[in-house]
Amino acid sequence: MITLTAVVTYSWYITRQMTALRALQADLADRNRKDSLQLLRIQNDLNSLGLAMRDMLDTEERYPLTAWSAQFDRVRLDLDDALRRQADVAVAERTPEQRRYLAQSVAQFWDASDRIFGLAKEGKVEEARAQIRLSLQARQAALGTAVARLLVENNESEEQASERVRAIDGRVARQVYWFLLATLTAIVITSAYLIRSNRRLFAELARVSNERRQLAQNLIEAQESTLRQISRELHDEFGQVLTAIGSLLRRAGRHVAEDSPIHGELREVGGIAQATLGSIRSLSQTLHPSILEELGLDSTVEWYLSSVDRQLGIAVTYERTGTLTPVDSTIAIQVYRVLQEALNNVARHAGADRAWVRLRYLETTLELEVEDHGKGIAPAETGARGLGLVAMRERAELVDGRIEFLRPEPGGLLVRLVVPLRPTRGGQDHGSPR
Repeated sequence: MITLTAVVTYSWYITRQMTALRALQADLADRNRKDSLQLLRIQNDLNSLGLAMRDMLDTEERYPLTAWSAQFDRVRLDLDDALRRQADVAVAERTPEQRRYLAQSVAQFWDASDRIFGLAKEGKVEEARAQIRLSLQARQAALGTAVARLLVENNESEEQASERVRAIDGRVARQVYWFLLATLTAIVITSAYLIRSNRRLFAELARVSNERRQLAQNLIEAQESTLRQISRELHDEFGQVLTAIGSLLRRAGRHVAEDSPIHGELREVGGIAQATLGSIRSLSQTLHPSILEELGLDSTVEWYLSSVDRQLGIAVTYERTGTLTPVDSTIAIQVYRVLQEALNNVARHAGADRAWVRLRYLETTLELEVEDHGKGIAPAETGARGLGLVAMRERAELVDGRIEFLRPEPGGLLVRLVVPLRPTRGGQDHGSPR
């Protein structure tokens, strides 16, 4: 009875401690996440203002300075809302001086921007641009620094909360050790039960994780199937309709005199139909390149890279090595999508105008590398935070491959995808090696 009473009492006490610990962890994690999101939202607004000011200082810009007034007003509303929400969910305690400084800095920035737009409306464009360089950009930079400092304080607050959690955990652990000395037999029985429960819990977590991975892969497969179907519908249905329209217009044009106004209008409509047909075919290839099934991965990569400079504005150097091997279509489409996503990231985020693509055919594997010497990403950002990176990881797992995000010596980012080669379904002509 004494042992049972001690076990029940101590279990009740430990349960309360662990419940409080979990509540603290959940509350801090939720508030920290909301706080960080609002701070990142503020940073994004400040970056938008910085880009707008850069465009305003561009002397070749054909728009007047007052054209940016509406954009500044939209950013002001969003920034004020973000600051208000961030103050409500902030984990770290802000001093009155910090809150006053941030509010004054924001108010001074908007006062300065109002003065600049006022000068622009009065026709004093050069004076307004000078004020942007001397005052507005400096205030924007100061605000960015202040927000970055808040993010650092947020991280420090999270570390302090972790210390508190560890302290509670340590205290509970010490009490457990003392309790073990007094009630060893009861603890052994309870531990056996807990081990069994934990095993069941981890098995359930593993099952849920596998289901999540399978769901992500099924979504990717469904997306590819939908894109393939839409691409074929565009190419076959709309392409045939537009081709027929163009043929009918040419036939009608032959029955109209050359000097007739209708003849010119028919020719103009025919040109529009032909241009629309070209756009639909281009869109069809973008959604799902039919040449992937017809000519294979190598020819598709060459076709895609030939259009990257025009579409994304980056020059690509392409190198292929090894003996050309037919690649199964299920692998080829995933390799192609990873290449697309990697080059899109270079164009959007890297700040680089050149990339290097290397495709290596090895004995049992296929390696794809996409390298740029732009901004790169921090190691922590290669996790599951970016949707593009997550999609690339899931596509690699879908074909039993692996993907790495490395930093080359000159800086930037190197995306390396390695997939195993499997026998293809049906012989396809994939071109000849270079």
